[in-house]
Amino acid sequence: MGDPVSIMFAVLFGAIGTGYLVYGRKQREGIPLLAGIILCAFPYFVHSVILVILIGAATMALPFFVKY
Repeated sequence: MGDPVSIMFAVLFGAIGTGYLVYGRKQREGIPLLAGIILCAFPYFVHSVILVILIGAATMALPFFVKY
């Protein structure tokens, strides 16, 4: 996790995840809330920059495609 590029993407996806988290809590929506939690936490466990970008992009798109 010491690579500057991976740190930059971790901060970026963490900030977006925080926005999803706040939106999900205020609107009482489960999918954006879950996406926010995932976006905030997953960069700590994934160390490949490519995987961080792919997982982050897929998780960001999740609330737009999953409706319940």
